[in-house]
Amino acid sequence: MSDQKLRPLRERIDAIDAQILDLLNQRARVAEEVGHVKAETNAPVFRPEREAQVLRAVAERNPGPLQGADIQTIFREIMSACRALEKRVTVAYLGPAGTFSEQAVYRQFGHGVIALPCASIDAVFREAEAGTADFGVVPVENSSEGAINRTLDLLLQTTLAISGEISIQVHHSLMTASGSMQGVTRVFAHSQALAQCQVWLTQNYPHLERLAVASNGEAARLASEDPTIAAIAGEIAGQHYNLQVVSAHVQDDPHNRTRFAVIGRLHTTPSGVDHTSLVLSVPNKAGAVYNLLAPLAANGVSMTRFESRPARMGTWEYYFYVDVEGHVNDEKVAKALAELKHNAAFFKILGSYPVSL
Repeated sequence: MSDQKLRPLRERIDAIDAQILDLLNQRARVAEEVGHVKAETNAPVFRPEREAQVLRAVAERNPGPLQGADIQTIFREIMSACRALEKRVTVAYLGPAGTFSEQAVYRQFGHGVIALPCASIDAVFREAEAGTADFGVVPVENSSEGAINRTLDLLLQTTLAISGEISIQVHHSLMTASGSMQGVTRVFAHSQALAQCQVWLTQNYPHLERLAVASNGEAARLASEDPTIAAIAGEIAGQHYNLQVVSAHVQDDPHNRTRFAVIGRLHTTPSGVDHTSLVLSVPNKAGAVYNLLAPLAANGVSMTRFESRPARMGTWEYYFYVDVEGHVNDEKVAKALAELKHNAAFFKILGSYPVSL
């Protein structure tokens, strides 16, 4: 009886799948035509502002029952596969495979890219600056531990621009090759991950030596080769290196998130919902920071982030990393930034880019 009921439903699904397949290839052929037009003008293959507009629109038009986020995931991969018909872009990230940085790459670009793992954040910048990679993806800040200082320092120095941001929910697991902690004497992870799990580790494994490595993916790789090592990493890294989960969700903050930036030579146009990042410094005098930021309020521009870093000149001076709502081409943002630049001792726009979906 159940087969009789299921058969016509399956036939309907097969017919719909055939329609979807035909429409996908129609879209791909149009994408190929777009690629030809772009080639004539040497226009970039990846336009994050355009893709952000598409993803917002499909979520807004979605009548259900599929969730908006699921629809966006599907369309992101459709756009990625169509984009690859024009060119498969190369994206550098903090490796090895299995890191949250790799997840951020696929969240932003889909899987139709060449993902290039790098040994350090510095190496990600070098690959993008040299043109070996079209883009790089680097961690900027964590909701528990704050800014990734090395990334901030490199953003100050580089000629690259930020063209996108990605926010990833970070769930850490404690893993070993055997799934047991017997014989384990050390736990490896990135320094940020160790900090994000320090309370849990102190409560559960206070005797373990904690050692920081270049990435959680590297920690997982090392744990796969040495039974005395446990790794803190995401479960994707554990699967990649055939580790077994001892304890899941060991981060101290259950809402732990990391924000990543896309860096490259691309400068985006407004998408409609954007952020602009900049670096400032001020003369060393009373009220200087307050006076510097006053143009934001005067022009109705909201500041979403304010971070300071020492200028490293031995004079107790600082660089201020600021994110504001809006695009540098928006009239009120442009006016506010012009006033900021006039008042600042140092002024650099890091990039305008679509807000993370």
